[in-house]
Amino acid sequence: MIDRKSLRSDAAAMEQALSKRGNATVAKDSAWAKALLLDKEQRKLKLESESLQAERNKVSKRIGQKKGAGEDASEEMARMGEVGKTVKELDAKTKEAEAAFSLTLLEIPNIPHESVPEGKDEDDNEEIRLWGTPRTDEVPAHWDIGEALSILDFETGVKLAGSRFSVLKGAGARLERALMQFMLDTHADKHGYEEVWVPAIANRKAMTGTGQLPKFEDDAYRLSGEDLFLIPTAEVPVTNMYQDSILEASQLPIKHCAYTPCFRREAGSAGRDTRGMIRQHQFDKVELVQLVHPDMALKALDNLLSNAAAILEALELPYRLVNLCAGDLGFSAQKTFDLEVWLPSQNTYREISSCSSFGQFQGRRAGIRFRDESSKPQAVATINGSGLAIGRTLVALLENYWNADGSVSIPTVLQPYMGGLTKIQNTGHIQ
Repeated sequence: MIDRKSLRSDAAAMEQALSKRGNATVAKDSAWAKALLLDKEQRKLKLESESLQAERNKVSKRIGQKKGAGEDASEEMARMGEVGKTVKELDAKTKEAEAAFSLTLLEIPNIPHESVPEGKDEDDNEEIRLWGTPRTDEVPAHWDIGEALSILDFETGVKLAGSRFSVLKGAGARLERALMQFMLDTHADKHGYEEVWVPAIANRKAMTGTGQLPKFEDDAYRLSGEDLFLIPTAEVPVTNMYQDSILEASQLPIKHCAYTPCFRREAGSAGRDTRGMIRQHQFDKVELVQLVHPDMALKALDNLLSNAAAILEALELPYRLVNLCAGDLGFSAQKTFDLEVWLPSQNTYREISSCSSFGQFQGRRAGIRFRDESSKPQAVATINGSGLAIGRTLVALLENYWNADGSVSIPTVLQPYMGGLTKIQNTGHIQ
């Protein structure tokens, strides 16, 4: 949530910064424009109420003086009644305006950091660096590789749950589990994250706290008859562990990693990646979350980004690092870097981790604060990113480690997690 004090003191600068996301963000019918009007109305009502309160105090004083002098104060008392009634009406209107204002603030996206490049969409993102040597020979798509090895079954996934679901079997299931374990061990043992195991269901307050609601409710799976949602990412429960808390500065930074299944309806991606495991309704992910002092947000983002990239490098998967332009930023993000892994069958890089600084945006929404140097509570800054998306990592492994005989080699770092086994053969087993 944007800072309401800044909205009042520096609205013009905020509007200019928000406009980097696109003109629709600050259009006349936008949440931003509505918030400005509601704030103006709220302040007007408050001034009227304060003026009447001052009048009531004066009238009350006169009543006391008249009664003390034995004079008739009926006229003043009648006026007091009128003022009291008007004040009550104004207070009710003020509360309504405040409620509407607060709801509208939840619909305004985060303000891009000044270092975020200009641009309309993903075509304007900046490539920062490349790592590894992309494979350029002809490689089958991961769905063909997986089905030929009898480790990936889309037909049964459809039978069980519908389109965009799949079943991993044998070596495929074990490889998914090995990736999860390897990622968690790396982040906990080498990168200093505390592992947590959290619910895969979150309430509306938690989903709102990290910015998934109200903006993306159509993409969320809601439990029938309950105001509960299947989580789209571990970012939701992990960040909200500290919801409505005041931390001490000495507790920062807080670093957590967590594995969870994730669920997204993908309502806005009809027709995209309909085959394979790139865009599914259920997928596994290891998430990295940091709560930090606001002054350390960008430094923490660099740290988290290097932690996620270390997984790709350990697996020897070629990738590129991209700095997202303002028009491609997520709703809650202040600044985002994407890690994109090389997929030989598509001859392109595809996102495998999105690492973002949210500034104090989520801290304000979720009520997560810390006491600063003057002991005054202020919102923490939050950082998170995938470390990594496990399904997409498995896809990248199948294609980048595919052999001409149809087998898939297991990366060296994963072999201990696979019982020392080194290769998936076309029987669906590992040897």
